[in-house]
Amino acid sequence: VQLQASGGGAVQAGDSLRLSCTTSGRSDIGFAIGWFRQGPGKDREFVSGITRTGGGFEYADSVKGRFTISRDAAKNTVCLQMNSLKAEDTAVYYCAGRNNLYYSTSAYAYDYWGQGTLVTVSS
Repeated sequence: VQLQASGGGAVQAGDSLRLSCTTSGRSDIGFAIGWFRQGPGKDREFVSGITRTGGGFEYADSVKGRFTISRDAAKNTVCLQMNSLKAEDTAVYYCAGRNNLYYSTSAYAYDYWGQGTLVTVSS
């Protein structure tokens, strides 16, 4: 199983980016997906998660109202739409897959990780 995160880039504060996480390999296994980020000098933190079915999701308080998570089961893809970006959103963003119906806010609960995509927001 592989996860591929993409869509990062360098933007100005207030701009938007759309990150994608595509899974490949065991397509017969559905994964709950979590997005995490790690900023400079910071610990990895939970950003958002979505259940395997897409029926449940959660956001960190710091991104509520600005980020939206969604999944396209046919494409094995989970997207994170990030609007109104702030300088403090600057980080490497990782997607992680969990062989479970439910996501977790703990990075230790995930079985597979993508390579990360860098988001840089300048003010």
